[in-house]
Amino acid sequence: MTSQTRPSKRLETRRENERAILSAAEKVFAEAGFGGATMQLIADLAGLPKANLHYYFATKEDLYRRVVQDIFEIWLHAADSFDNAADPASGIGAYIDAKMEISRRHPNGSKVWASEVMHGAPVIQDYLEGTLRDWTEGRIAVIQGWIDAGKMAPISPRHLLYMLWATTQHYADFGHQVETLNNGKPLSDADWQMAKQQVKDIILRGIGVV
Repeated sequence: MTSQTRPSKRLETRRENERAILSAAEKVFAEAGFGGATMQLIADLAGLPKANLHYYFATKEDLYRRVVQDIFEIWLHAADSFDNAADPASGIGAYIDAKMEISRRHPNGSKVWASEVMHGAPVIQDYLEGTLRDWTEGRIAVIQGWIDAGKMAPISPRHLLYMLWATTQHYADFGHQVETLNNGKPLSDADWQMAKQQVKDIILRGIGVV
C-alpha cells in the first residue's frame, strides 16, 4: 500500500462513518425527538462505538443541527428551479417534482424539521430567522416577478410557498397515514408519479398557468 493510498482509504472510512451516523441520527431524532434521542441510541443504530460519534460530533446538539442543516440544504437545491426557469409552470412544476422526491428519499430528515418547528424551534430558531427568512424572501421576489409580468394569477407568493411546503412535505411527515390509506402499502413508483402529477395539476391550475 502506498503512502497516497492510506490517506485515501482513511478519508473514505471517515465518509462512510459520517454517512452512517447521519442516517442513524435522522431516524432516531425523527422517532424520539431531540429530547428523547441519545448519542448511545444513535451509535447503536449506526453500528459504531459511542466514542466515534463524539469524534465526529462533539455534542448531540451539533449532530442535530447537522441533520437539520442537511435536509434544508437539500431543499435549497430543489429551489434552483425558481432561479433558472423562464416561467412559473416550469419553475414551480420542477420544484414540486423535486420536493416530492425529497419526501420520498429523505422522510426522516423532513420529520426532524417538522417536529423541531412544531415545538417552537428551540434549537434552530436562529436558522429560521436567518437562512430560512432570507431564502423565503428571495423566492417571494421571483414569484412576484412572474405575477407582475402577467405570467400567473395575482396570488400571495408567501401563501403559495406555504402551500407548496405543506403539500409536498405531507408525504414524508405523514407517511404512515399515507401508507395506511394506501391499503397499508408503501407508495409504488407509479403511485409516486401519479401523486407528483396530481399535485402539479391542482396547484398550477390554481395559479392560472395551465
